[in-house]
Amino acid sequence: MRVKLIIILLHLLFADVVFADVVFAESITFCKESAIQIDKDTTISNPNYDKALAEKLGGDDYGMKSYFLVILKTGGNTTTNKEYVNESFKGHLQNINRLAKEGILVVAGPIGKNDKSYRGIFILQNINTIEDAKILLLTDPAISNGLLDYDIFTWYGSAALPEYLKYSDMIWKVNP
Repeated sequence: MRVKLIIILLHLLFADVVFADVVFAESITFCKESAIQIDKDTTISNPNYDKALAEKLGGDDYGMKSYFLVILKTGGNTTTNKEYVNESFKGHLQNINRLAKEGILVVAGPIGKNDKSYRGIFILQNINTIEDAKILLLTDPAISNGLLDYDIFTWYGSAALPEYLKYSDMIWKVNP
């Protein structure tokens, strides 16, 4: 049946296998000798592959790399000193800008109101260990002053993620 053949072909395509001689028939018997294995390292599997760009961005064979995902949450310091809080968060924003210019911070932004006390996220790159990331996070005054706390995780994502940064400074009208 045609439907069966299409399903079989889709299954085989996603398994990186291509049929050599396929005919439509009521019944199809798949024989491994009639299939050709595709090498995943070749540009045949992705005609858009740009080796130089993949290497520049640190992408693996899948175009991915490891990052650190930081979930910022409300810290234990509950001071009501507005000047202290304002100065800490002014330093927080300055630290975000510094880390972005250094190519370490890829994503930063607030999270909407929620019942988990989550306040925002960071995605960090070019750091070797969680311990290194923790040391780096302490350069943020809002974190070091206890106004923000964090959870940190390794995250595997597209190596192209940092490429959006070159456009981010071209689309805002008002400096936050």
